[in-house]
Amino acid sequence: MAETLRRVLNWGSAAGPGEENTFEAESPLLLLGGPGSGKTALLFAAALETAGEGRGPVLFLTRRPLQSLPRVTGAALEPLRLQKIRFQYPPSTRELLRLLCSAHETRGPAPSLLLLDGLEEYLAEDPGSQEAAYLAALLLDTAAHFSHRVGSGRGCGLIVALQTQEEGDSGTALQLALLQRYFPAQCWLQPDAPGPGQHCLRACLEPGGLGPRAEWQVTFRQNGEMTVTPWPTQAGDTSLNKGSSSGGQP
Repeated sequence: MAETLRRVLNWGSAAGPGEENTFEAESPLLLLGGPGSGKTALLFAAALETAGEGRGPVLFLTRRPLQSLPRVTGAALEPLRLQKIRFQYPPSTRELLRLLCSAHETRGPAPSLLLLDGLEEYLAEDPGSQEAAYLAALLLDTAAHFSHRVGSGRGCGLIVALQTQEEGDSGTALQLALLQRYFPAQCWLQPDAPGPGQHCLRACLEPGGLGPRAEWQVTFRQNGEMTVTPWPTQAGDTSLNKGSSSGGQP
């Protein structure tokens, strides 16, 4: 599961045998998708996977506590893994900015992964482009600070989840276009037809010049097991292309 998860989020090598991987493990990633597309489930799976790899803790930021944990296998829910995930719930954009600005004062081991779920909820408080730019820059700066503290060439990964809106919302389109400048690597999610007792989604990774475009089918089974398989691309299939400046869903 570790390798397949890395490939969905493109942390580790996504290259084949003998091929050079040009996508850095700590490259920041913007996770995009509509409601129910699986963004939170993937973020939580990423947190558990990193916590189980012997790396530093994971910092998981979201505006409100999760009502229920996404289903995962029993092995992934080992108490030691969960203890390494630090959930924090800044209730407003101001509190989120304050938390990020005070990151240099945090004692103890630096996080090896920084996750932010629901970026759109913070941006809704001030939909202007200046606020979005400042928040994006501060997230990148915080991850860079953690990377410096982690050292040993491993760094701190950064994944930010943003819910996409319907086409025609000019304000959302402007925010997305701006965020794409700070996060050239993006992963678009779209729900797929589920099988019995399964939740499926289609993931399209656009590395922004840092590697090849790739697509997968991600399946969450009823017992919490996650499987990742290459998407069976067919000629003329463009149903999950990266969104344009219109800000529409993929």
